[in-house]
Amino acid sequence: MDFDLYFRFALALVLVLGLIALLAWMLRRFGMGMKMTKGRRLGVSEVQMLGPRHKMMLIRRDDIEHLVIVGPTGETVVETGIKAPASFANTLAKEAPKP
Repeated sequence: MDFDLYFRFALALVLVLGLIALLAWMLRRFGMGMKMTKGRRLGVSEVQMLGPRHKMMLIRRDDIEHLVIVGPTGETVVETGIKAPASFANTLAKEAPKP
């Protein structure tokens, strides 16, 4: 009788953990996670791996982009003040909150 009780407990635990994992996956999949959509001023436009420990990132702030190399010892700004593409500026204008 004890084995039956432990088996039911383990089965219920696996079922509850599975339901929690399914709910978390659905929230992330359908965009209901913890993302801020209004007032996005900062973001990473692209990332390119240069090697196993170094990557090059195109970081966007407002409509200006900065090219940065990130490694284990720190980061280096390669180029700054790059204008974002026109299509991106149009997207930002649409997303900006109306006063």
